[in-house]
Amino acid sequence: MLQTLVAGEEIRKRLIQIPGVGLITATLPGSELGNGSAFRNGRSFAAYLGLTPRQHSSGGKNALLGISKRGNGYLRTLLVHCARSLSHSLAFGKSPFGESSLDQWIRDLIDRRGKNKTIVAVAAKLTRVAWAMQANGANFEKIFAT
Repeated sequence: MLQTLVAGEEIRKRLIQIPGVGLITATLPGSELGNGSAFRNGRSFAAYLGLTPRQHSSGGKNALLGISKRGNGYLRTLLVHCARSLSHSLAFGKSPFGESSLDQWIRDLIDRRGKNKTIVAVAAKLTRVAWAMQANGANFEKIFAT
């Protein structure tokens, strides 16, 4: 059932190219995004899903807190699971990209920030990639070629 749903729309076919994204996850961003024009950029889509830090600024001091957890909680959870699967495969030396700069970014971020913060950062990146793929009609390889 899900395979025919994914095969029926071009955006869902492109979203399944993203490493870590499966059939269930590929069906949801397209329904949330529409044609991508509702969001100015990928960060606004990530903020809509609650994958960006909350901000508490006072007296000229900026304080970034945890993620805001707003928007579609189910889609956010699926994207975090996709990021967890991607990070887990990299931890065991299985690179879905063929050792790209994204792999190195994830490994460096794990060393600097820890596993859980890295997973949320990767989920936010996957969200931005999904928006770029929808808004520009590009494939995954084209997004990371730039």
